Amino acid sequence: MSSIGVPRVRWARWAENFEARHGPTSYAVRDGALTGAAEDGSTFGARLPFGAGYAGAADPAAFLDAVAVPERWGVLLVRKGGFAVARLAGERLEESKVGQRHVQGRTKAGGQSQQRFSRRRDNQARQAYEAAADHAARILTGSLPVVTGGDHAAVDAVLEDRRLADLTVMEPWLPVPDPRRAILEGAIADAGAIRVDVTNA
Repeated sequence: MSSIGVPRVRWARWAENFEARHGPTSYAVRDGALTGAAEDGSTFGARLPFGAGYAGAADPAAFLDAVAVPERWGVLLVRKGGFAVARLAGERLEESKVGQRHVQGRTKAGGQSQQRFSRRRDNQARQAYEAAADHAARILTGSLPVVTGGDHAAVDAVLEDRRLADLTVMEPWLPVPDPRRAILEGAIADAGAIRVDVTNA
């Protein structure tokens, strides 16, 4: 089984190509997803973005009509090497900030040198998370739904900030590398993509 993200504008073509490759396909709605079973035994399950459940007609066109982007939402990406924060109105980017912080890598030194290095590394990581929380508190105002990604421990550390207590984390989780501007732009697109699990016969 493979999992892919299909942008909304490409969904109709994707569904057509699935039938062209695998033969006539029957559709059903199961557990909040649109499923397809082709003549050759290949199957797929498609889920709406942002963790929304689907309960409409068993038809790719009807499924597409149900794809929606929140009116206001945010993205928070954090790793030890940096962070990216964005606030959006639908598909329009309202405000964003990308920042990098130097956090030393691991060392093979032992004894007291190892302990000093570990403390320094922990301090650098804490400062990076504090910077991410400061910008998140400024940009992600109100009780926004937010898509998160990067490193789980890093994101959790930032979300512990009491100023972010009103944020609601929603799917999907985005496993991104150290955030840069291009990574943030890709993450915004990935957040709004239809999630499809495909099993080829």
